[in-house]
Amino acid sequence: MIRVSSNDSAEVIKQCLQVLESINSDSSVPRNIRRSVNEIMDILNNESEPLFLRAASSISILEDISNDPNLPLHTRTLIWNLSSQLETIPVDE
Repeated sequence: MIRVSSNDSAEVIKQCLQVLESINSDSSVPRNIRRSVNEIMDILNNESEPLFLRAASSISILEDISNDPNLPLHTRTLIWNLSSQLETIPVDE
């Protein structure tokens, strides 16, 4: 198993937020998806929750988004990549 330090976890969150921001500003993405992206951004920015819990909640929403038939293919790929990145955050932080 790959260990990710808390600094690396913070970097993962930062990178994910940048990708989410780009999805949010993409006009080809349906509004309901952009609303969910905003929700994920709020979750990831909520530092009162443990990092692993924020990641798990975000992954759950990303999985729901990825099953939306109206999601553009390029965005679906970004969503899958985001999920993969968030899964690298360890539970025991």
